[in-house]
Amino acid sequence: MEKICDHLKAKGLKQTRHRLTILSLLKNAEYPLSADEIYLQLKNESINLSTVYRNLELLGEKDLVLKLNLSGDSRTVYEYNSPVHRHYLVCLGCKKILPIEHCPLSGYEERLADETGYAIVGHKLDVYGYCPACRKNEKKPGF
Repeated sequence: MEKICDHLKAKGLKQTRHRLTILSLLKNAEYPLSADEIYLQLKNESINLSTVYRNLELLGEKDLVLKLNLSGDSRTVYEYNSPVHRHYLVCLGCKKILPIEHCPLSGYEERLADETGYAIVGHKLDVYGYCPACRKNEKKPGF
């Protein structure tokens, strides 16, 4: 929790209970969460949905959380802005999000920088498809 407090202070934000709780939840989450999912997980913290949205907006403006719009999913999801980036498998059926354990682009990024002269500072990769449960339950084209 100490590092989260330091991040809030560095961005000029007060260390409110709700901000600390939201950031802690996102920091420990295995995958990005929607505002509704955050609200449901924090219902026992006496927080309402509008407070979750307001805090997520402010934390996003201060680059403490990343706002993600994954293709094939109308929801906006949020993740803690960590120096270690992540990639995800996204199910187009049930919208399940699964983190990919390693970055398949690190070597490619270096080669691309050498070839183009760009100073590459980051990338984004999400992979879309249907999870085993959705594949079993629905016969989609291509299965």
